[in-house]
Amino acid sequence: MTKFVFVTGGVVSSLGKGIAASSLAAILASRGI
Repeated sequence: MTKFVFVTGGVVSSLGKGIAASSLAAILASRGI
């Protein structure tokens, strides 16, 4: 059970980083950088 929670947390963390990176890239692109 603990391993499942740890893996889920890791997946959520990496998803969050991916979303943050893509939104940041979208903001930069919209500014024409």
